[in-house]
Amino acid sequence: MTLDPRYLEYPLRRYGMDHDRYEWSMLAQRAPIAWPGGTRLALWLNVAVQFFPLNQSGKPFAPPGSMVTAYPDLRHFTLRDYGNRVGIFRCLDALDRFGVTPTFSVNAAVAARYPALLERLVGRGNEILASSWHMDSLHHGGLPSDEEAALVERSLRTLRTATGQSVQGWLSPARSQSRNTPDLLAAQGVRYMGDWLNDDMPYGFRTKRGELVALPLSLELEDRFIMQDNLHSEWEYAQQVEDACDYLLAEAEKTGHGRLLALSVHPWLLGQPHRIGALERVLKHLSERPGIWSASASDIVAAWRRRQP
Repeated sequence: MTLDPRYLEYPLRRYGMDHDRYEWSMLAQRAPIAWPGGTRLALWLNVAVQFFPLNQSGKPFAPPGSMVTAYPDLRHFTLRDYGNRVGIFRCLDALDRFGVTPTFSVNAAVAARYPALLERLVGRGNEILASSWHMDSLHHGGLPSDEEAALVERSLRTLRTATGQSVQGWLSPARSQSRNTPDLLAAQGVRYMGDWLNDDMPYGFRTKRGELVALPLSLELEDRFIMQDNLHSEWEYAQQVEDACDYLLAEAEKTGHGRLLALSVHPWLLGQPHRIGALERVLKHLSERPGIWSASASDIVAAWRRRQP
């Protein structure tokens, strides 16, 4: 049986892509961008402040880092809880010691589950971005649009009220999205999202309610991905981040094009006493390299916007 020719008749099919969410372009063909102060590499260090419900449904899939044994999976639940009770404070100390600016992606449920922790983070003056309600709140094609809209609105409203910040950024649990997610985010005043991973720089992303900025938060350099999925040690994690940093710096210097190094850190992993040294090693490396601009996610987005033609 031959394929019906109409199968290939798709109005958005064109060179480079098959949708109209953003303009397709090769990174090397874009106008060169230098970050503030003439720096070449913008550093976005995202600290994931998460809440995993003990009775998660895992639908339509269990997000990375979720419960894995029969209810009640206290072994994994309490390990995640450790990150918010103990590990995050080691991470904060390390960040401050090396002068690296964090941005905190926060599940809105943290406002109720760990109010003192959220107050501590807000008191530092660092940016809070929304990460939906909790780590079982997945955004996917099977989620009715009105339910997803309510989930987005509730998450943003809760965090904006609890933090007093405008909360303009978004990172979905498991970086999951439906086809409606970007439009729903823009409708609620979100300015950037970290879910799409297909670049080393920010780029404009069209929605029905105006343009978002896609700010890619690397999965390949995420601590959980490297250590849990790839089964590498914390020291191999540190080496990979250092290698990426040095390569991007050299590439930016050679081409004249700015680059983004986006790292996601999970306190329940790197905040452990036997792993915090690996994070400290990474932060030391980053702080000693000239040409790196450590900034909040919103500041990086704003700087990128100012340099657009």
